[in-house]
Amino acid sequence: MRRICFLLKVKAERAEEYKRRHEEVWADMLAALRETGWRNYSLFLRPDGLLVGYFETDDLDAALAGMAGREVNTRWQTEMAPFFEGLDGGAPDEGITPLTEVFHLD
Repeated sequence: MRRICFLLKVKAERAEEYKRRHEEVWADMLAALRETGWRNYSLFLRPDGLLVGYFETDDLDAALAGMAGREVNTRWQTEMAPFFEGLDGGAPDEGITPLTEVFHLD
């Protein structure tokens, strides 16, 4: 199992709406994440828009590819893209660059 942590930047003026959207994540999106190997997935949002994501997976490439092939993910990413800074027109999940883990207390 691999722990993945990543950073993205939500536009500060859209942070509240971004939080509201995540209170009602679609059931089929949640199912797709589980089915493609995303576990223990959390998002943390700072008031200035810094978003910290964390999840666990056995195979990052397979988890990302699995979601890329899901129609529900395409719809979700299209709806979420306008909330983010610095993606150059790409989908938010394409902006996931894992941070290097330097310490873990088990």
